[in-house]
Amino acid sequence: MISRRARAALLALSLLAPPACRAPAPQPPAAAAPRAVLEGPSGRSSIIRLEVMRSPAELERGLMFRQHLGADEGMLFVFPDSADRAFWMKNTLIPLDMIFVGEDGVVVGVVANAEPLTTTPRRVGVPSRYVLEVNGGYCAARGVGPGDRVRLEGVAR
Repeated sequence: MISRRARAALLALSLLAPPACRAPAPQPPAAAAPRAVLEGPSGRSSIIRLEVMRSPAELERGLMFRQHLGADEGMLFVFPDSADRAFWMKNTLIPLDMIFVGEDGVVVGVVANAEPLTTTPRRVGVPSRYVLEVNGGYCAARGVGPGDRVRLEGVAR
């Protein structure tokens, strides 16, 4: 049996111990960072870290006024339904590839290297639920095209 005085001394010592000696506080599980895995029929795959747009204001703003997009980064537009979507590049400063994705996760079309600062509508003429924007040239460099699959991870549908 340990005396009251010894218990108090042990408590005081434990409070003075450096943080590395104390047990770490439990942490809640981290939410999975949103990403898209693009998979081709040949087995090729690539991963894109995502910024997800859902609200009307987010969907309208997109990548406007951005001067840089990382090599494996992209913006995912999540719409409430499938429709023939049209995008323009007004106030968008960097060339983009636009990957149009159906409800089932299959790429239905790609608009490659959309010219910045233009109001020409870009569309593929097929309904899509999602549109993924990446740096211009991404799809050509990685062979991404219609029929590829897009697996969304950490993205609520």
